[in-house]
Amino acid sequence: MSGYLLLLTSAFLAATILPFSSEVILFALLRNGGDPFWLVIAATVGNTAGAVVNWLLGIYLLHFRERRWFYFSQQQIEKAQRWFQRYGFWTLLLAWMPIGGDVLTLVAGIMRTPLWLFLLLVGTGKGLRYVSVVYLSGWWS
Repeated sequence: MSGYLLLLTSAFLAATILPFSSEVILFALLRNGGDPFWLVIAATVGNTAGAVVNWLLGIYLLHFRERRWFYFSQQQIEKAQRWFQRYGFWTLLLAWMPIGGDVLTLVAGIMRTPLWLFLLLVGTGKGLRYVSVVYLSGWWS
């Protein structure tokens, strides 16, 4: 059971702003006889929970925009908001992407996407990603 917890934790970290990859642990656990179904569940839950951290950061991020240390300019925030309004919440299905996925979840928080919708779309996209990874690696047939 500890391997599943390790995968869940690594998937959680991979979904936050920390640079981390859960696929290496997923492959190692598959090679050691882990059940593909439960590995996909653990990875999906962990990765989606990590995305919720980004969503929460997005919700509270704008409270600090007047601080000197605030990283984003007003123009960057407005550009991200316009982009999200233009392409819509369906883009959250792409939150699994290694480049830009974390930003999508952060912007979803800034735009106050309802948590239930966020969880549905992000969880679906991330789950399908892990199913694809396991299937394409030849461990699931």
